[in-house]
Amino acid sequence: MPETAEQSRPTFLLVPGGHHGPWVYDRLRAVLDAHGWQSRTVTLRSAVRESEAAEPLPGMYDDAEVIRAALAEIPGPVVAVAHSYGGVPLTEALADASGVVHAVYVAAYLLEAGEGMFQTHGVPVPDSLAGLRPPENPDLNLPAAFYDGDPDSPETKEAVARLVPQTVRADYETVTRAGWHTVPTTYVVPDDDVSLTGTVAERMAARADFVRRVPGHHAPFYSHPEEFARELMEIGEQATAR
Repeated sequence: MPETAEQSRPTFLLVPGGHHGPWVYDRLRAVLDAHGWQSRTVTLRSAVRESEAAEPLPGMYDDAEVIRAALAEIPGPVVAVAHSYGGVPLTEALADASGVVHAVYVAAYLLEAGEGMFQTHGVPVPDSLAGLRPPENPDLNLPAAFYDGDPDSPETKEAVARLVPQTVRADYETVTRAGWHTVPTTYVVPDDDVSLTGTVAERMAARADFVRRVPGHHAPFYSHPEEFARELMEIGEQATAR
């Protein structure tokens, strides 16, 4: 029997950013599901929930392994979507992945081999990569910047309360293979990104094959799930039409 349009659609693998868990994609996934699109997400190991976790703590390479395993488990075509820090381990994982027909970087780090996330901002690599970086890190970023930048916004308060520490190791481990060179890539620039990532977004976007601009803040799929879903579904349709 011939495949239906729904059966031939790719599955979206949604990779969260630093400090986040799969919950950040719940609103988007509800919209995608309502339109008949399959999606999965992952829990990155560098987002540490145990305050007494022992060293060596997991880093970017451990997150890349999680993404590789998830990609290997998905039958059929995949559109891999990464947010913020999540772009770093996705870049590392894509080089070994098969079945990925498109990669989408959402206000994310689209790095070349040899680059690390904080090095992109000129932050020197510390002598030790041990330890955890709390979500409250005013020297580098403010938690509210993950959302609309307004710490008094109820939506922002709710989301910030769910953030967890991130390992220092993940902040600095460098990409060994820029896997995004192997698949068509779209960079998504939110209109109102006041995060640290927003300061390098245009530079990252210049590396991608395609660029889209969407309403919302650093996590546009959280603040504007309907609008973001439309963009993502269009990318998915175009990816399988090529």
